[in-house]
Amino acid sequence: MSEANGYELVDAGDGGRLERFGARIVDRPSPGADGARHDPTAWARADLRWERDEGWTARTPVALEPWPIDIAGLTIELRPTATGQVGVFPEHAGQIAWLERAVADQSGPADLNLFAYTGLATLALARAGASVTHVDASRPTVAWARRNAELSGLADRPIRWLVDGALEFVRREARRGRRYAGLVLDPPSYGHGGSKAWQLDVGLRPLLEACRHVLEPDAFVLLTAHTPGFGSDRLATELATGLGRPPAAVDAGELALHARSGARLRLGAFARLAG
Repeated sequence: MSEANGYELVDAGDGGRLERFGARIVDRPSPGADGARHDPTAWARADLRWERDEGWTARTPVALEPWPIDIAGLTIELRPTATGQVGVFPEHAGQIAWLERAVADQSGPADLNLFAYTGLATLALARAGASVTHVDASRPTVAWARRNAELSGLADRPIRWLVDGALEFVRREARRGRRYAGLVLDPPSYGHGGSKAWQLDVGLRPLLEACRHVLEPDAFVLLTAHTPGFGSDRLATELATGLGRPPAAVDAGELALHARSGARLRLGAFARLAG
């Protein structure tokens, strides 16, 4: 069972992942799901199934409609998307408690969330008392995050909702002299936004170096990635080098989910700096 309330990894294997998101069970591909399935009979219960060549198929039409899920006391609306995503990365739920402790200890109230997606980290930060600048390059995704703030009862919190490319925004903030007490970033392997396409291999180091100029000296930082080749050791090195922090100050580990069936799903890595 995951730390995400209302979420469960039911099983994984043979390149697929079977998950319960609230009332619906979803079957999707997952490159990290190696090995055999532990509970093959469970897969017939899927309400939604996504395949790369066919897209989504559903047991009933209502399964394709948006539905809410509770994650660590936050309400996130899920929707089947054309890319096979549903609007939340449940492996991030394990970082919420750390973020809330970081907000409680930080010296200033303003935090920055880059590649902020549908807002799980933004809402956790805001609930903990921070003012948050939420930045994502997709206008529909920012609207989705604002919807989640409403559903979570956090629409009145001090959140700036911005549609922008991460690197361009950070460089402008540096020129404006703005500083942040905390930073969260979950960059994709590839993406579009701003004036240039994003590629993690070449973009992460320049982005972190730019972030150095908008962070307070004691700022906390959480970096997550789901890209092959970017394990915890590499993320820790990138974070320390890019921000000019001592490597020993970086805490890093694997993002993974565990199922009651015995399956374990590796989904990326994290690296973080306490304030």
